[in-house]
Amino acid sequence: MTTPLFLLRCVQLGLSMADLEMLSIGLINDMYSESRNDDYKYAELATQEDFDRF
Repeated sequence: MTTPLFLLRCVQLGLSMADLEMLSIGLINDMYSESRNDDYKYAELATQEDFDRF
């Protein structure tokens, strides 16, 4: 990942320069990855019973 790409991801997440002092590069990458999953429609969602069996 290049610096410009990293900074673009930060802008897409709405992070400020002050935020970057408190977050690691890995955490920001994880946040970006998770933000891309927000609109994914899962075929099946777990129920409480599923979690209890787990």
